[in-house]
Amino acid sequence: MSQSPDNAVRQYIAEHRQSFLEDLTAWLRIPSVSAQPEHADDVRRSADWLAAQLKETGFPATEVWETKGAPAVFAEWPSDDPDAPTVLVYGHHDVQPAAREDGWDTEPFEPEIKGNRLYARGAADDKGQVFFHTLGVQAHLATTGRTTPAVHLKLLIEGEEESGSPHFRTLVEKHRDRLAADVVIVSDTGMWSETTPTVCTGMRGLVECELSLCGPDQDIHSGSFGGAVPNPATVAGRIVAALHDGHGKVAVPGFYDGIIELTDRERALFAELPFDEQEWLRTAKSYAAQGEEGFSTLERIWARPTAEVNGIGGGYQGPGGKTIIPSAATLKLSFRIVAGQNPARIEAAVTQWVESQVPAGIRHTLTFSGATRPCLTPLDHPALEAVSRAMGRAFEQPVRYTREGGSGPAADLQDVLASPVLFLGISVPSDGWHAPNEKVELDLLMKGVETTAYLWTDLAESLRT
Repeated sequence: MSQSPDNAVRQYIAEHRQSFLEDLTAWLRIPSVSAQPEHADDVRRSADWLAAQLKETGFPATEVWETKGAPAVFAEWPSDDPDAPTVLVYGHHDVQPAAREDGWDTEPFEPEIKGNRLYARGAADDKGQVFFHTLGVQAHLATTGRTTPAVHLKLLIEGEEESGSPHFRTLVEKHRDRLAADVVIVSDTGMWSETTPTVCTGMRGLVECELSLCGPDQDIHSGSFGGAVPNPATVAGRIVAALHDGHGKVAVPGFYDGIIELTDRERALFAELPFDEQEWLRTAKSYAAQGEEGFSTLERIWARPTAEVNGIGGGYQGPGGKTIIPSAATLKLSFRIVAGQNPARIEAAVTQWVESQVPAGIRHTLTFSGATRPCLTPLDHPALEAVSRAMGRAFEQPVRYTREGGSGPAADLQDVLASPVLFLGISVPSDGWHAPNEKVELDLLMKGVETTAYLWTDLAESLRT
C-alpha cells in the first residue's frame, strides 16, 4: 500500500535530517556579524557559502548581489509551468554580535546540539529559518515527482538586517524586475509557542527622531535668572508630558489619520491565544500593564501605534546639586506605526506639533532617522490561507494568527514590489534572539521544512483561482 503524501514528506525529511544539520552547522560556524567591521570578510564568506549551497540544492541561478555594505544572495528556480505564480522568500544571513564572555555557555560560533536543541548564534535568527527552505524544496520535488517547483521560486537573503538594513531598499529598487513576485514570504519571524503554531499577519513600522532644545548660550545661575528666562530642560519635560492624553492616546494632531482599525474578527482571534499577562509582565521585567484605553495588551503591542520617549537629557547630572538653568536639553522619541499610517505624514505631523510646543526663546532642531513602513496581510488573502493550511498539515493542528510589535525591512518589499507580504517562521520566544545561548528547537525546524514542502503546491493552486 502506498504512503500518504504527508507520510512521504516526513520520511524524506527524516532520511535527510542529518546531512541537513551538518550543512547548517557549517554555515553557523561563519561569524557573519554585519555590525562589526572586522567581520566584513566573514559576512562575504557567508554569502558565498549560501550561494554555493543553493546551487547544490538545485537552484539553477544563484548570485551574490553587492551593496554599499554587505552582500545579499539571490537565487531563482523557475517552474516548468509558465503560468505558475511567482513567490519571493526573504531572510537574512548576517547575525548579531556574540562572544563567550557575554554569558554564553558554549562558543557562539561553534554549534552544539544538546538534546533536541541546536545552540549557535544565528540558529534561529535567521540562518536556521533561511536554511529550512533548502530541504523543504527538495522534499517538495521528491514527493510530488516534479523536476521544478510548483511555483517560480526566488530567494533574497540580505546581509545587513542586523545592522538596520541601510542599503536594502536601494537594492530592492535596483533589482525590482528580477524580484517581481505575486507574493513575498518572510522567514524571519516566530510562533507563539512550541505547542501553539501561529502565522504572523503584520508588523508595525517605525519613525525615530531626536529633538535638541537650546536656551541660554551657556548654563546660567538659577537664582539670578530662574523664573525669568525659558529653561530647555523644563520645555523637554512639558513636551514629554504633552505627548499622550489622559487616555493613553498619542496627542499629536493627525497621528491616527488613515489608520486601519482592528476588525472584530481580529480582536477575537487575538483573544483566543493563551496569553498570560502576569507571565508577560515578568518577561518584560515590569510591574503593571498600561497604554491606550479600550485595547488589550496584545492589541496595543501588535496593532496600535505608539509614541515612546527613548531618552531624555539635559542639565547637571553629577553628585550633589548645581543650581543652574541648563543651556540645552535633548529628547529621543520613537513612534511605532501601523497599517494605514505613512512615515512621511507622521514626520510632518510630529514636526508641526513640536513647533507648537516650543516657546519663544528656545531654539530647536528636530532630526529624523530612516523610517520603516508597516505591513499587514488581510486575513482572507488566499496566500495567507495557503500558508496556514501548510503549517497546519505540518503541525497537525489548527494554526492561529498573531502580529509582530517590532519593525523590519519586509515593508520595503511590499512597497517597492507592490506584493503582499506573508510571514512563515517556526522560532519560539525561548530561542533567545540577540541574546546569549541562542538556539533553535530541532523538531520545530523540521516542521518548517515540512511546511514549505507542502506550501509550494498549495500556493500554486490558491493563487490561480
